[in-house]
Amino acid sequence: FYMFYIDWQLTLVCLSPFPFLIVATYYFKESVNRSFIKVRNAVASLNAFVQEHISGMSLVQAFAAEEREMKQFKKINSEHRDANIKAIFAYSVFFPVVELISALSIGLLVWWAGNESLFGSEAAKTPGVITSFILCLNLLFRPLRVLADKFNVMQMGMIASERVFKVMDNEDAELETGNHAGPIEGDVSFRNVWFAYKNEEWVLKNVSFEVNAGETLAIVGATGSGKTSAINLLTRLYPLTRGEIFVDGRNIKEYHLGSLRSKIGVVLQDVFLFAGTVMDNLTLRNSNITEGQVHEAAKHVGLHDFIMQLPGAYNYNVMERGSTLSVGQRQLLSFARALLYNPSILILDEATSSVDPDSERLIQSATDTLITGRTSIVIAHRLSTIRKADKIIVLDRGVIAEMGSHAELLKADGAYARLYAMQFQPETQ
Repeated sequence: FYMFYIDWQLTLVCLSPFPFLIVATYYFKESVNRSFIKVRNAVASLNAFVQEHISGMSLVQAFAAEEREMKQFKKINSEHRDANIKAIFAYSVFFPVVELISALSIGLLVWWAGNESLFGSEAAKTPGVITSFILCLNLLFRPLRVLADKFNVMQMGMIASERVFKVMDNEDAELETGNHAGPIEGDVSFRNVWFAYKNEEWVLKNVSFEVNAGETLAIVGATGSGKTSAINLLTRLYPLTRGEIFVDGRNIKEYHLGSLRSKIGVVLQDVFLFAGTVMDNLTLRNSNITEGQVHEAAKHVGLHDFIMQLPGAYNYNVMERGSTLSVGQRQLLSFARALLYNPSILILDEATSSVDPDSERLIQSATDTLITGRTSIVIAHRLSTIRKADKIIVLDRGVIAEMGSHAELLKADGAYARLYAMQFQPETQ
């Protein structure tokens, strides 16, 4: 405003290069935005690669793959370097452009003022006016340089936040739709359930079955037949595509999500343990669970004596993902954890598929303890673990191929009988 007040014509002359600055700023913004997206993706890839290979260092060494993995690391690191160079290049072009436009504005000022003085114009500018305009132009361009530098930090923050908001805006998560939070007996009913992770690529097709409270249902089938997807729907980790699921005669959508999941215990094949003590992993830092309850649960699954042999007993640090424990020991810990929460419905997802025979016997004993008096849904490849089930379902590509007890399915001489024969009949010479 000061410049326009002193001489609007001279101000317009001095600011005539400004449209070029606006265009340069726009292209700078777009270039930096693309570059920082590549930088963030490269950083994510680099961090993931390093984390995976530190965790799987023994596997890399076992297969003598150090040189190959180093080449892959150099490739990912070079992509990270190139992305950063492109971002820096945008700044190396933009700052000189700002300086050039600043110099051009001052040059036009000198040319205009000099021209008026040379030809003796009445509007000739005094040295004071010229000096004040030069100072004003410097004051105008200096913040632009500072803003461009701050834009660097802001742009990186925007790119990083965009990745966070993308996760937060994901609509795949189940929303809270009910408020019922009463006790659960354990009756489970699937009615014409269809489910697909993507469009209509069906994982489950018209699945219907019922489990009464206290009964044990076993689900068997080939990998990818939809066994784990069925239990994910029961715990509302994914929304149903079609059909309905009822617990105690009430649609699961009517239950408060936290209340429903607190009544369902899940023991997975790949047990996740947090870095911390055995006690913390069993209680999940729930202050309502007493030490006596923890000891009692550990005794029930045959784990107490083993824990007492560890340095520090229940205060033993299991390290990240339980790396200091065997697969069987981690599995027994997960059984004790499920027992502590006393669920009305218990889900065992291939809990013995990765353990040795001795550990399997311990886990089978713990399983018998866990399923007593509660509804249980057992997913297993080893048919020896499900003979006592009240009902067995054979899934084939998302469709129920057979359903019945162990004896009934053997008598039917169908898919279950063939699976049983492959596992238990000796090979003919």
